[in-house]
Amino acid sequence: MNSIHDNAGKATADVSLDRLFELAEVLGRLMTHGIDAHGLTAARARLLWVLLHHGPMTQRALADALGVTPRNVTGLLDALETDGHVERVPHPTDRRATMVRLTDHGTAVVTHLREGRDVMAAALFADIPETHLAGFTATIATVTARLRGTPPAPECDGVPAPQLPR
Repeated sequence: MNSIHDNAGKATADVSLDRLFELAEVLGRLMTHGIDAHGLTAARARLLWVLLHHGPMTQRALADALGVTPRNVTGLLDALETDGHVERVPHPTDRRATMVRLTDHGTAVVTHLREGRDVMAAALFADIPETHLAGFTATIATVTARLRGTPPAPECDGVPAPQLPR
C-alpha cells in the first residue's frame, strides 16, 4: 500500500490532495484543541468568529452567513448566551427583529482564539518567501472555491479577499 509520503517531491494533483487531507487533519486537531480549551464547539466558535468580523447582526443574517437554518442558529445562540458569550438585544429600527452581539466575555474569548491563530501563522510562515506564500494563498483560495462550488474571491494586490468561514 502506498502512503502519501511515497510520492515525496512529485507535484501531482493526487499527491497535492493527499497533502491537503493531511493538513486538514492536523489543523482540525489543533483547532479542536484550541476551542475545547474555551468550552466551545466548532460551530459555536465559527458563530463567534462571524460576529467578531462583521459586528452585531440579526439571527437571520447569522444563519445566512453560516449557511445553516435559523433553527440551528437558535440552538447555537441559546448555548452561547447561557455561557455569556453573546447577547440578544432588540433591533434598533425593526421591532420584529433581534440583534445578536458579542458580550465582553465573548469578545475576549474570540480575541484570544485569534491571537493564537496569529502566533501560529507567524511561526508557520515566518521563513517562507513572500512570493511562495502569495502563491500558496492563491492556490488555497482557488481550491476552497472549487470545493464550495463558487467562483474564487476577487483579489487585491494578488491576495484573495477574505470570505466568511464555511
